[in-house]
Amino acid sequence: MAIRGVIFDYGMVLSNAQDPAAHQRLLEITGLGHAVFEEHYWRYRHEYDLGHLNGATYWQRILTDTGVMLGTDQIEELIEQDVLMWATLNEEMLVWAAALQDRGMRTAILSNMGEEMMRYVQQEFAWLQHFTQQTFSCELKIAKPDAAIYTYTCDKLGIAAGEALFIDDKPVNIEAARQLGLHAVQFRNVTQLRHELASANLLPGWPLPGDRPAVQERIAANLDGMGTCSTISTLKP
Repeated sequence: MAIRGVIFDYGMVLSNAQDPAAHQRLLEITGLGHAVFEEHYWRYRHEYDLGHLNGATYWQRILTDTGVMLGTDQIEELIEQDVLMWATLNEEMLVWAAALQDRGMRTAILSNMGEEMMRYVQQEFAWLQHFTQQTFSCELKIAKPDAAIYTYTCDKLGIAAGEALFIDDKPVNIEAARQLGLHAVQFRNVTQLRHELASANLLPGWPLPGDRPAVQERIAANLDGMGTCSTISTLKP
């Protein structure tokens, strides 16, 4: 069955790894050591992604657990820096997604994402509008690896599971997609992804990540400057 839609995770696929400056600022604001911060940062992340918590309640839980007292302005800065930490873009992957779109491939973003991050990417990244479908966990109150969120995204793309290629950095999400019949490749880097797609011949006749024909050079030029903002105002409704 030919691939008719490509579904991208956002974090660590369309975006780069955590921005170190924003991460360091989170440590400075909270005053927590790296290990303690990481433990508590991820403890409630799934609830945040599910929309059961918002930015303020998520950070308040972390602060309560760690005995840190901060004011409203400092909590707003935590929300901002957390968003900015995940806002640096993987240009090569965005160029590839745009090249697929330019050729008529249906594309989707399927991301576990809290509401502040979702609002930020929707306001700041014009390229988002070119995706056929945007699926964010906080809106649906469903998150990967729940099977329902994959089925929902395929339905919105108008394709069967076997016609979808799913790309994500987390093995648990890849395995869940495969269980439903999606073609799924774990993302580590562009070179590895290109090799695996070519070896499996999943996209015959379609551009591959890392290709730089003229159309992709044009797309890359159009992405210049579409990075991050520096004020919390864009994160508010």
